[in-house]
Amino acid sequence: MKKIRVMIVDDSAVVRKVLAEKISKSSEIEVISAAADPIFAMDKMMKDWPDVVILDVEMPRMDGITFLKKIMSQRPTPVIICSTLTEKGAETTIQALAAGAVSIVTKPKAGLKDFLEDDANDIINVIKVAAKANLKRISHAEPVAKVAPKLTADAVLAATNRAMAQTTEGIVAIGTSTGGTQALEAVLTSLPRVCPGMVIVQHMPENFTAAFAKRLNELCEIEVKEAAHGDRVIAGRALIAPGGKHMLLKRSGAQYHVDVIDGPLVSRHRPSVNVLFRSVAQQAGKNALGIIMTGMGDDGAQGLKEMREVGAKTLGQDERSCVVYGMPKEANKLGAVEREVSLAKIPQEIVMYGSGR
Repeated sequence: MKKIRVMIVDDSAVVRKVLAEKISKSSEIEVISAAADPIFAMDKMMKDWPDVVILDVEMPRMDGITFLKKIMSQRPTPVIICSTLTEKGAETTIQALAAGAVSIVTKPKAGLKDFLEDDANDIINVIKVAAKANLKRISHAEPVAKVAPKLTADAVLAATNRAMAQTTEGIVAIGTSTGGTQALEAVLTSLPRVCPGMVIVQHMPENFTAAFAKRLNELCEIEVKEAAHGDRVIAGRALIAPGGKHMLLKRSGAQYHVDVIDGPLVSRHRPSVNVLFRSVAQQAGKNALGIIMTGMGDDGAQGLKEMREVGAKTLGQDERSCVVYGMPKEANKLGAVEREVSLAKIPQEIVMYGSGR
């Protein structure tokens, strides 16, 4: 079996050494080289091009974003951003994701060696996913999650058969993961100011979602913000679940709002698409459109099925336009998806849904 060939680009000698040692223990991965900065890295890559690049963003001589853009322009290659979890670093990392990086590995400021040793299996899994990423399908992270018992949405929200009667306003709920940062940018920047209110889960670590929402808000006609507890869901606004928290849709009279809460990992994620979709099924019923997009795993599949069962419209991103056809595939297998559509057509579907109410 051909091994996944990895290059590590990081100015920390500790990161390069420990990361190479740990991920090389996988029989499926081979670290072919490491470099302290992008200039050294490019020289090595021209002689032996890797399958996956693990890249820091703040380095001497050339920053990681400039290097990433150079890679994508010359020979698109799956890149995993290895970034320190800080507010300042989050903005830079979001720029890297927008430039084409497929995933985030967050490293702490302190205890770095212990982190790399303890999280080696998670990083290996991210490398395996990145190696399969279909970079040609995006028009322009999965973040690492701690391995834990795979809980269902029952751990946060009990299942019910309750569904709402027909209402004037409709809700659009979107769930996505690997490749989702670029996919969401493509969708949201294409929407007009007048469109249904949206609630979105993108798998992303805490401290990153605020920067991600801020960037999208600057690019879009609609308002995009990181959700806060009690925020109303209104036309022309998209609320993105904060990293490290679950987001649930609630209804008070004729108005929708969101609850942002703590809770266990669900489908190994927090925020979880399954939790959001279940809450939408219960609170909005047939007054909702559910969309599951690119991402690994099966988070959102069961929740989307619950939405469809109460009469909501449901869509899945098609395989041709997905970076990773995992979540939509699993939802399709469950019978949760009414129709599959390309990424390019999702904005039109959202507008048509809003205008048809």
